[in-house]
Amino acid sequence: MDLRARGGVEPTNNNAERPLRRAVMWRRKSFGTQSESGSRFLERILTVVTSLQQQGRDVQKYLTSACASLMGESGSVRLIPDSG
Repeated sequence: MDLRARGGVEPTNNNAERPLRRAVMWRRKSFGTQSESGSRFLERILTVVTSLQQQGRDVQKYLTSACASLMGESGSVRLIPDSG
């Protein structure tokens, strides 16, 4: 029986695991971070990059806007776009 035929649900968790692969591969190659704050930064930046890629948004443009906002040079930016 094809499980995908039941409500269109994928029978694997590939869609959930695929975005995590970047973080796992980075950690393997770099031996992780050297501090708690480094770990927090890495978690956050990888979440932002993955979220933006899934939304089809430009990562560099978002990060540039976020830095400008932090420095008071522009308005705030949103990781999750308005649903309107």
